[in-house]
Amino acid sequence: MKKSVLALTLLLSANFLMAQFGGSIEFKYFTQKDTTNNVYLIKDQTVKLDQYGRKSGSVEGSFIFDLNSKTIRFVNPKRKVWGEHKSETAPVIKGECVVTKGTGSKTLQGIKCSEYVVKNTEENTVITYWITQGKYDFFIPLLKLWNRKDKQSIYFNQIKDLPAGSMPLLSEEKQISDGKVVTRLEVIKINKAAVEASRMSIPSEYKKFE
Repeated sequence: MKKSVLALTLLLSANFLMAQFGGSIEFKYFTQKDTTNNVYLIKDQTVKLDQYGRKSGSVEGSFIFDLNSKTIRFVNPKRKVWGEHKSETAPVIKGECVVTKGTGSKTLQGIKCSEYVVKNTEENTVITYWITQGKYDFFIPLLKLWNRKDKQSIYFNQIKDLPAGSMPLLSEEKQISDGKVVTRLEVIKINKAAVEASRMSIPSEYKKFE
């Protein structure tokens, strides 16, 4: 009996490890004023977010998230410094966010996504998310750790009971009053190739910013 339980435990653990995504995810973030390119690098329980300059085309800043220790570090390649990043204070929402699971679906990057809509009349905002319920176990813990104050992040966190591994591949924020698009986030490439450990660490010559 004990051997059977042990075998089942090992099997479940192996399946869990296999289910977690590792690789890179490239996405664009559109606003009314600008468009930025960003890349998530995922390796085990560490996630690095590289933010590329629109004109330079090179990495201008990074964040490294350790989901085990729940810590965030920022990296500045230009100044060759790094430091501890504190999570922001909890955001305040005016009015009520009403979450609706839509009936629509989209296939994005070859992956089926389901529609979720979060609407807040008082904030004149509605955001539509196209969410895949797959192997992206890093995303929800990262978003909660980072605790960003942008509405894309805040409204996503209002969607309760999403299965582990859920992540939006496309989301669009609009004003309710005129339907004007305010922000749009879109995953444009998913690469399952393993990320080298050296890309996830801070270069030894970088100094800590105090």
